[in-house]
Amino acid sequence: MPSIVVYNMNKQQVGELQLPDAVFGAEVKEHLIHQALRIQLANRRAGTVAVKNRAAVSGGGKKPFKQKGTGNARQGCSRAPQYPGGGVAFGPQPKTYDLSMNKKARCAALCSVLSLQYKNNSITVLDKLDFEKISTKEFVGFMKRFEIEKTLIVSDSPSNNLVLSARNVPHVKMLPASGLNVHDMLKFKNIIFTQGAVASVEGVLQK
Repeated sequence: MPSIVVYNMNKQQVGELQLPDAVFGAEVKEHLIHQALRIQLANRRAGTVAVKNRAAVSGGGKKPFKQKGTGNARQGCSRAPQYPGGGVAFGPQPKTYDLSMNKKARCAALCSVLSLQYKNNSITVLDKLDFEKISTKEFVGFMKRFEIEKTLIVSDSPSNNLVLSARNVPHVKMLPASGLNVHDMLKFKNIIFTQGAVASVEGVLQK
């Protein structure tokens, strides 16, 4: 069973935490990670782009000129695609990009990423993470003590002081344990968990 050192906010070791093999020592299944990432990015797309075709453009109800006798090609509408102000032929229309995967595969993808980050020594566990007041300076000092940057912070219940202190620090993102996802875990170089967040994640992924 894998284990990890637990630190306090001053980077002092305060204990050791045993991690379940099923979550932090699982086989890394790259195909599931790829599938989960692709689905997450696809579901972010709004799919609202649209243009007007000839039926949606106003005007053009009358033939621009008579059918015969002009020497020109016959035309039925002045709002056809070849006319200025006409509709667009074969233009984009609203569509959905939503994809899905079953719950078991999604949990396996999350476990694969957690196991990969654990093997890469990219995970840090704290006994707690909170500040007495809102202070970006104190948060930056905390980050410097751990010598980390570009960090994802996962807390079981992030306080308002913590969220506001970290808000203006570049390359730092706060997430509740319930919002853990493949994209953010792969995007950030380091991941900080509170002990409570680890327990929450284990409880969900081991069901």
